Amino acid sequence: MLSRIYIKNFALIDTLEVSLHNGLQVITGETGAGKSIILGALRLILGERAETKSISKSEEKSIVETEFALNNQFKKFFIENDLDYEHQTIIRREILPSGKSRAFINDVPVTLDVLKELSSKLIDIHSQFETSNLFTSEYQFKIIDGLSENKTGIEEYQNEFSDFQSLKIQLKRLQTELSENRKESDYKEFLLNELEELKLDDVDYEDLQNQLSIQENAEMISENLVQILSRFHQEEVGILSFFHEAKNKLSRISEVSNRFSELDERLETSFVELKDIISELENESEKIEINPANLAILVDLNNKINALFLKHNVSDINELRQLRDELAGEQKGASELENQIAEIQDSISKKEKTLQTLAEKLSKNRKKSVPVFIKKAEELLKKLGLEKAKVDIELADTAEFNAFGKENIQLLFQANSGFPLKPIQTAISGGERSRVMLAVKKIIAESDELPTLILDEIDTGVSGKVAEEIGNLMREMSADMQLIVISHLAQVAAKGNNNYKVVKHDVSGKTQSTIIPLNDDEKLNEIAQLLSGSKITEAALAQAKELIG
Repeated sequence: MLSRIYIKNFALIDTLEVSLHNGLQVITGETGAGKSIILGALRLILGERAETKSISKSEEKSIVETEFALNNQFKKFFIENDLDYEHQTIIRREILPSGKSRAFINDVPVTLDVLKELSSKLIDIHSQFETSNLFTSEYQFKIIDGLSENKTGIEEYQNEFSDFQSLKIQLKRLQTELSENRKESDYKEFLLNELEELKLDDVDYEDLQNQLSIQENAEMISENLVQILSRFHQEEVGILSFFHEAKNKLSRISEVSNRFSELDERLETSFVELKDIISELENESEKIEINPANLAILVDLNNKINALFLKHNVSDINELRQLRDELAGEQKGASELENQIAEIQDSISKKEKTLQTLAEKLSKNRKKSVPVFIKKAEELLKKLGLEKAKVDIELADTAEFNAFGKENIQLLFQANSGFPLKPIQTAISGGERSRVMLAVKKIIAESDELPTLILDEIDTGVSGKVAEEIGNLMREMSADMQLIVISHLAQVAAKGNNNYKVVKHDVSGKTQSTIIPLNDDEKLNEIAQLLSGSKITEAALAQAKELIG
């Protein structure tokens, strides 16, 4: 429950601190006294947007701090979020003059998401202007699921549904990626085939250029080699004959002097080298073949490679190999995408079966609880002055899963007999909204584990016997939770376990709001004033005592 509120430097509030208790806590005060300011401050604890215009003294920070008395059921949240668990947990929100805001749980800085998650489990603030919640499917499912004891089931379903949605998002992303790949797939496959046909790993580009040059000049090379070898081998004037004769003569004179011996050795070495050159020239001459067919093959291969150099703006055979490997990798990537898509589709199919089972169970429980809701709601509405009101809940199967199962919900209402039930948003009048909402809140309170509920003037527009019943109803609700009510009704104020009054006064020429707890006498006077206005009469006091009982 909410045990303490501390507010500093917020709108008309300079400093405010109040302790709250279990049961029905009633807050009263004149219009404009600052009740809405207190609620506005509390909404910061719920994670709502902070604005610098809320700061009273612009040079100082604004602080809203609440203290909650918790039981051990909240320990799990603190462990999951790495927070220190305290039975008396303090939640604080600060608005800095710069406009930035900070949130703390037990003095540990937290994100607004963490703050919202915890505060949503602790407190609910409902204003008279927020009855439109009643028109939403989410709220209507909350009503019936509370009665159906579907809390565990709906959590399990929504966890599975969240995974299901994530899988569908993944599938759509991968399908889009695959579609984009397929748009270029044919062209890229053509490029890949074009590169693979050349068997680039077997191509030695330098050797290809050499072979091509030889083939293109084969006739000239052959003619020159024949002439060279002929000159070497002529018997009388050939170079070999001459060389051999010179070697023999130098060999004879080498015995005369070491000088000639050295020259003889050098000539011998040159002669051996010359014979080796001639041998290689003979081999090359034998290899030379004027072959137009082979030349055409070499020219075709070279032309294809050069065309690919130009096409892909590269100048090296290795760059073509790298491009080929990249294209092959992309083709493989498309195949992997198809495999991933198949796996996700299989996961979605399995998830759908799980969701179907869970949704059927939720629906079955809801259908059992519809008559329970109708009975409870109509009994409460009768007490609240809507004697002829009728309600119903219509559940309709859907083709697709949604966040609440595989069905839609429609809360139907009719305040007058003899007319058909219609969707509540089209059938309910302004004067009926608050009472219907209060009845719904009462039903939810019976099954909800929410510790604190704040109702802001939800009883507006009623009086007399209905006001008395509203007070009784709120007293009943406070048996299951801490109920904080902002009201102008004396009948409601009289039922309070604890009463408070919001007042404003001038301090040094500046209007300030604060809240004060009321003792028994002050409570009596406040109720009398609600009955009679600014001037408290004896009759009002007597009636106030009667209301308190």
